[in-house]
Amino acid sequence: MAASMRLGRRGVFIAFRVITQNKLTTQNRVVTQVKPQWTAGWSGSAFRHLFRSPSVCAGVAPLKVEMPALSPTMEEGNIVKWLKKEGEDVAAGDALCEIETDKAVVVLESSDDGVLAKILVQEGSRGVRLGTLIALMVGEGEDWKQVEIPALEPVTPAVAPPTAADSAPPLAPVTAVLKQLRLSPAARHILDTHGLDPHLAKATGPRGLITKEDALNLLNRGDKGRPAPPAAAVPPPVPVAAAPPSPPPSAPATGRPTYPPVSVPGKPGLPGTYTDVTASNVRRVIAQRLTQSKTTIPHAYASVDCDLGAVIKLRKQLAAENIKVSVNDFIIKAAAVSLREMPEVNVMWSADGPQPLDFIHISVAVATPRGLMTPIIKDAANKGLQEIAATAKALAQKARDGKLLPEEYQGGSFSISNLGMFGISEFSAVINPPQACILAVGGTRAELRLTDGLLQTQQLMTVTLSSDGRLVDDELASRFLEKFRSNLEQPQRVSLL
Repeated sequence: MAASMRLGRRGVFIAFRVITQNKLTTQNRVVTQVKPQWTAGWSGSAFRHLFRSPSVCAGVAPLKVEMPALSPTMEEGNIVKWLKKEGEDVAAGDALCEIETDKAVVVLESSDDGVLAKILVQEGSRGVRLGTLIALMVGEGEDWKQVEIPALEPVTPAVAPPTAADSAPPLAPVTAVLKQLRLSPAARHILDTHGLDPHLAKATGPRGLITKEDALNLLNRGDKGRPAPPAAAVPPPVPVAAAPPSPPPSAPATGRPTYPPVSVPGKPGLPGTYTDVTASNVRRVIAQRLTQSKTTIPHAYASVDCDLGAVIKLRKQLAAENIKVSVNDFIIKAAAVSLREMPEVNVMWSADGPQPLDFIHISVAVATPRGLMTPIIKDAANKGLQEIAATAKALAQKARDGKLLPEEYQGGSFSISNLGMFGISEFSAVINPPQACILAVGGTRAELRLTDGLLQTQQLMTVTLSSDGRLVDDELASRFLEKFRSNLEQPQRVSLL
């Protein structure tokens, strides 16, 4: 009992000492939380609350910064660069870091005022899942060096650590050995049927592959390839002969073989070696969407040749007035006007079937180091040619720099992909779901054609429409291409300026 009383008095003294150090200011988090108890007088519950408070005993309670969903299809992100350092003041709306999403590099802005106390995920970290804690902040006036760092969830190891029993070399079944060796299906069948040890087979196939001939050679050697059965009562003697070659290391989680060793960057690799290339988030999403498009959308294709004589002539006139526009700008405007004149093509497929759209937003494919991006020119049918040119140029530069905002590449109704500047004369593009169509534009070529009984040189361009057969059938696609060609060959009639 005397010891208990001494411990009780010591607890009271510690409490008063802590109160003196914190000075009971209104900025202190604990005093703010128990303010009604201060006014009512000190009580036992107040002391208990004081001892339980993490701000006094463990540090300052943090404001958590988690990996956000910066696009509808984002599942994970990469930390590209931190724009704030630990200890710097942060105001609401300030840029904290740059995050690479599945579409672009987006700046994460702070939603609170305070101080950046701790960066938990460093620059260059890849595959950070949504909701992962990436940084901690504290409120204004609080000591950021005393921030509480919450316990992170431990990472569960993928493979259990080996036990003493596993370290002994018992006779492993063939099915367990097959996980460590590369065998052809025929060789695996032969070894399983005759109970042969795969380690005794001499691999002659590429990258250490045990072929059917290797398995047959082992079978022809008779019982040499069979593991000796263990004795009933006496343990098997240790063989004097040379031990078989040690089994190769287990295959990595990716399932790729480990034969031969992975090549070293900067040094020429051995024949048959490979080097893993990490796919970016953008590449993974592009692969996912292309696979979804080609496996779920019935693609139909139709092509037509367009005469660009009038477009080239009008472009020269605009260049003389110091108005710089490209052929692709004419194509964007002509496609938008054609969609306005044929609204039955301006649709997309939804869960309930065809969905007409009340807007005309043209997605323009832009090649970037991270992959193909499709920034959107909104309300293109009502924009002039010069405005379309300025908008397309600005969006293309932002796409190459990885600075596109989500609203600048999401929500298009029709796509255009132009490879004419790369020397491609004609190609077919893959539909960008949930859109119904994409127009593939080839390069311009000069051809002699008979017109009104005379041979004339025409500047022709082949365009191919890839359409969703569920929404735009062949007849509708043909009429749309005819309308598009008419608008492109007569640019003045669609009020391009």
